[in-house]
Amino acid sequence: MVLRALAISSLLLYACSGQGGPDGQHRFDSYFDALPVFWSEIYGSGGSTLYCGRSFGKRAGREINVEHVFPMSWVVKAENCGNRARCRENSPRFNRIEADMHNLYPALSTINKARGSLPYGDVEGEPRRFGACDFEIDYRRRIVEPRPASRGNIARAMFYMKETYGLKIYNRQGRVLKKWHEEDPPNREEVRRNDLIEAVQGTRNRFIDQPGLVERLRF
Repeated sequence: MVLRALAISSLLLYACSGQGGPDGQHRFDSYFDALPVFWSEIYGSGGSTLYCGRSFGKRAGREINVEHVFPMSWVVKAENCGNRARCRENSPRFNRIEADMHNLYPALSTINKARGSLPYGDVEGEPRRFGACDFEIDYRRRIVEPRPASRGNIARAMFYMKETYGLKIYNRQGRVLKKWHEEDPPNREEVRRNDLIEAVQGTRNRFIDQPGLVERLRF
């Protein structure tokens, strides 16, 4: 407990300074190294998808894949390392970012594809395009709105990526995510997931441990 408190205290200094935090995870050299561990250790007993809350067992099945909450196309642009294939080939930092499990969640492949790299936002009305799944897209404004129960998780994953790797979140997106964070605070399952990721990756999402840090974020 003392060590964890010290670790969180050091992370507080990074978050409060507005600068990028420690340089992320260093246990996985690539996304493809992290992927089998993600499924076996974080979701080895099953779970539910991020956007739709679809339950799955020990074998997720082909209809479920992995979503990067902070889109990797944004990271490609930020790192200026070419396309995704070239970034994987030439940038160890890109590979560490892509493999960071705090940014990875199970998602229905159809929803993952529909979201693409669109930003998050509040969509007016309830334009349901995916049946019972509460996931909405405004193609005109180019934003997506997931179900309320996933919004805080998404916000905290985005904040983690911003502060850990110095990635950009624009002001409009940041305001939405701050609101979602307040409306959907961390729950027991999110804390459990944070613990599991720490065990295999060695890092924690400080915005789950200390939700009040979000108040000091600047975009």
